[in-house]
Amino acid sequence: MFKNRAIVFVLITLMIDAIGIGIVFPIMPDLMARVGAGDTGQGAFWGGLLMAVYAGATFLCGPIVGSISDAAGRRPVLIAALVVLAVDYVIMALAGSFWLLLLGRSLAGLAGATYITATAYIADISAPKERAANFGLIGAAFGIGFVLGPAIGGVAAEISVTAPFWIAAVLSAANALFGCFVLPESLPPEKRRPFGKRDLNPFKSVYDAFRTPGLAVPMICIFVFEFANMVYPTLWAFWTREVFDWPTLYIGLSLAAYGVMLAGVQGGLMPVFIRWMGDFRTLMLGMTAALIAMTGFGFTGTIIALTVFLVLAALSDLVPALLTAMASNQADGDRQGILQGVIASLTSLAAILSPLVMTGLFRAAVDERGIYLPGLPFLFSAALVAMMLPLVFRLRGHASV
Repeated sequence: MFKNRAIVFVLITLMIDAIGIGIVFPIMPDLMARVGAGDTGQGAFWGGLLMAVYAGATFLCGPIVGSISDAAGRRPVLIAALVVLAVDYVIMALAGSFWLLLLGRSLAGLAGATYITATAYIADISAPKERAANFGLIGAAFGIGFVLGPAIGGVAAEISVTAPFWIAAVLSAANALFGCFVLPESLPPEKRRPFGKRDLNPFKSVYDAFRTPGLAVPMICIFVFEFANMVYPTLWAFWTREVFDWPTLYIGLSLAAYGVMLAGVQGGLMPVFIRWMGDFRTLMLGMTAALIAMTGFGFTGTIIALTVFLVLAALSDLVPALLTAMASNQADGDRQGILQGVIASLTSLAAILSPLVMTGLFRAAVDERGIYLPGLPFLFSAALVAMMLPLVFRLRGHASV
């Protein structure tokens, strides 16, 4: 009963987190115009800067937040992160300048967007053989949130451009209050470790994690895969506009369809695959799907092919949850928080660097002066996934079954 209640709360928390992220997408151009960020081109640039600041704050603060949860317990840190997110949304709603928006996004990144502590909480209450499936539920919660977020944002924006932020603030605050009454602590005092000065240095935490036996390979794989997989959120709108001349409606519908498939894969199919094939074979299934999908998007020019490859792209999202579970199985109970913080830092670093590379490749690939190949970034991502395979084969011993 305790475990089920805790997992449900954590999944609701992560879904609200994803709703809060997705709720901004439909209103970003209007929001940038509201704070005087200039025309559409400038608005896109400053909107991208907001994303980079958020990712940068998570990169720097992720290991620190994780270490604090290892020392103080998951419950207070998770509830505090929800409160900070609520404050962030209030700032975003009230902001009359870009710099206030920047402050709000920095606070959200500093809090770790609840993901770090929530994932450590799931690791605490899950047996090693259950972690991959439970981490898959995290992905499913995010998928549902990414479907609901833009829909809520688009409808609420009809009332006011700031209405989506007030909704997100109320959801976060209400969940924090709910957690005060129903969320038990998952990390008993005897499994905690002291928080020291070394924990304030995120680079030292990352370095120590890589030196821990059994962690270097899965963490390298996580970083490379997240770097490659960022090609979808970075370029999907631009690529579909370039190749198929899709309007915004079609782009939004395709992203919503992907979110539904993602939730189905991670929340429904992943536990089934793990029972049938075990962690490692399921990981290889996801890797194969990623390789085929990215290669396919590199060359496709038909809607039918796009639909097939989009299904495979959703299937490839088996990979992050399984890699995270394999890394988690190598870490002691008192270091789950810092491990998830380090993983969040690596993911954030990929989110900072990958868009710079992917957009540069795309720009060069659609330049009329060179070879026209708009799918070049997808082919580059496929090459990265292929280069991961020798490392992935070394993870066979990390699987729980």
